Amino acid sequence: MRSRITLFALTGALTVALAACGTTPAEPPSSGTTDDGHGDIAGAEEVAEPQLGLTSIDPHGTVSHLDLLDERVTDIGEIPAPTDMTTDGRYLFAETSDGVEIVDSGVWTWDHVDHFHYYRAEPALLGAVDGKGDATIATTNLSTTGGTGISFAGSGDAVLLDTHALSKREISELFRIEREPHDGLVVPVGSFALVTEATDGIGTSVRGYTADGEETGLDESCVAPAGTITTRVGAVVGCADGALLAHVDGDELQVERIPYPEGTTAPAVTDFDNREGRPTVAGLAGSEGIWVLDTRARSWTLLPSPAPLVHVTAVDDEDGHLLALAQDGRVLVLDDESGAVLAETPPLAAESLAAGMTPTLIADQHRAYLSAPAEHRLYEIDYADAARVARTFDTATEPAFVAETGR
Repeated sequence: MRSRITLFALTGALTVALAACGTTPAEPPSSGTTDDGHGDIAGAEEVAEPQLGLTSIDPHGTVSHLDLLDERVTDIGEIPAPTDMTTDGRYLFAETSDGVEIVDSGVWTWDHVDHFHYYRAEPALLGAVDGKGDATIATTNLSTTGGTGISFAGSGDAVLLDTHALSKREISELFRIEREPHDGLVVPVGSFALVTEATDGIGTSVRGYTADGEETGLDESCVAPAGTITTRVGAVVGCADGALLAHVDGDELQVERIPYPEGTTAPAVTDFDNREGRPTVAGLAGSEGIWVLDTRARSWTLLPSPAPLVHVTAVDDEDGHLLALAQDGRVLVLDDESGAVLAETPPLAAESLAAGMTPTLIADQHRAYLSAPAEHRLYEIDYADAARVARTFDTATEPAFVAETGR
């Protein structure tokens, strides 16, 4: 999953340069599930290359999609005004005052271990999941199988959606569990889920559940759970003292604890990010530095911050790049072993940050995308080429939320 990300609306004139595409290293998906149809869904067209795009929702709820291959903009429809949003690379889960609205971008990639399948279908508004209070959404890297978790802080409801049903344009709840209200998580792991439990409104542990809502007996301490992301190795859950790493072994849900290094006083990560699926993830250690978690090696690294930062993400490529957004609006390309600055952009989103807006930084294998809401722009950055700005997209309206889809 990607944890919550703030997204950017695209509906205006475009100025264009050059783009590239390619393949990614192959490892088995972490969910423990397979799909004999290779991600194929009735009515979808299999195509030769990933259908990368930017699917966006503006502050009023207007949904549109920019195709990054031919730069056409498609209007998808309208939803109630969103306050936050999460994506898995296909679906957009938009938090509203009444619950979570779900948008299907209509483009996705199926990771079949040693090769990939790419699909395109008509985008659609799928409807809403009702709930009270802030919603935290957790996804996997597979958009046609498994589950999607929603935790509602106001009511405490823990919901697991059937992702396969979503791929057929249906909203189906595999379970809805009543809990004490708290800022919690529902994290899908293959055919299971981890659900946080609370005492006096504070999360204290995670319990394992089957997809039909039966407890597995797994119960692990996790004080102040915050932040989750799915890598090829497993699902990460952030805790005050480190992270839990969950995966399925055979037909059994297993959890490992990855504690922070002994003696550390740096704050815990509350928001993980990476290039989708890769084993290495990153998050801010408050204002004190950058935590890098290698889920394959089960190890943490604390790096110094080269400047005051807003966000950080791990590209996890051969060159070990991290990308960071500085508080002055620059995008920094960092070394993931030393934290050294390898390249940087000019301050592209300075006006947005000065206005209290939150730009979004997204990384894929070849490019990064930065939203600049107050500037009415989205930037495509070639981080491997000295942080060169490869394309600039201007928008006619104030940008609000954007996700890179089709990956």
